Amino acid sequence: MLAMQSFGKPRILIIGCGDIGLRIARQLAPNYRVFALTSSQSRFQELREVGATPILGNLDHPESLWRLSGLAQTVIHLAPPQNHGNRDCRTRNLIRILSQAPDTVRRLIYISTTGVYGDHKGAQVSETTPISPQSERAQRRVDAERALRLWAPTQGVVLTILRVPGIYAADRLPLERLHSKTPALLPDEDAYSNHIQSDDLARLICAAVYHGKPQRVINVCDGGQTKMGDYFDEVADAFGLDRPPRMPASELQKIVSPMLWSFMRESRRVTNTRLPELKTPLHYPSVAHFLQTISKNP
Repeated sequence: MLAMQSFGKPRILIIGCGDIGLRIARQLAPNYRVFALTSSQSRFQELREVGATPILGNLDHPESLWRLSGLAQTVIHLAPPQNHGNRDCRTRNLIRILSQAPDTVRRLIYISTTGVYGDHKGAQVSETTPISPQSERAQRRVDAERALRLWAPTQGVVLTILRVPGIYAADRLPLERLHSKTPALLPDEDAYSNHIQSDDLARLICAAVYHGKPQRVINVCDGGQTKMGDYFDEVADAFGLDRPPRMPASELQKIVSPMLWSFMRESRRVTNTRLPELKTPLHYPSVAHFLQTISKNP
């Protein structure tokens, strides 16, 4: 076990260090000793380049996680659940190993999803709206939230849950979909979608390290109220592409994947009234603001 030290930089452990995790590690490395769990040794160099110390382990194999016990005072949990079932076994494995060194972890930030709210037929939802997950994917996220909320008070851990909508960036725009001319829903059948830009998300997660309140849920979104088809139109216009054709829901459901349809059928306008608690203004308060900053050449 990598023992805690009483001197030097405070330690942060990132669980699930993909694109957002790398952005977070880069921001925190000057002031923290950052550790990042990865299941692949091939990622070690990439993690080291952003200032993180890689730790080899796999959340699906709890016997591989022993080095996480007693490692860090702060944990940022970005790892998604496994792809089946309605329980998040990965989060439960993480909790089990962190519990083996009581009084070590003082703060845990969990990155959840606004999908836990389910379908609200275009109505507004806030952090106090009852959750109503309608897919197994969202049910696993609810299970993770509940498990963490039960665990944190028993361990004296400040838990902050950040519920995140669709993430976008220059390399995370629906350009492939637009090039393939995948249809969108007719305007009167279309669902509202919610967004957050990658850099803004990473900055807000870092801010939660300093400003997150105990047992607090925060919707980390830009607060925009754009329907999904209008979002596709915005991106198409910015890159000089044809807008996607529109199609009734009864026809579109037959030609898109079940996972894509699960996103398209749920409509909600997620508010971000608690976001000021993190004391970090958005660089991109809407997708339109971001699109104005990038080239029109894909």
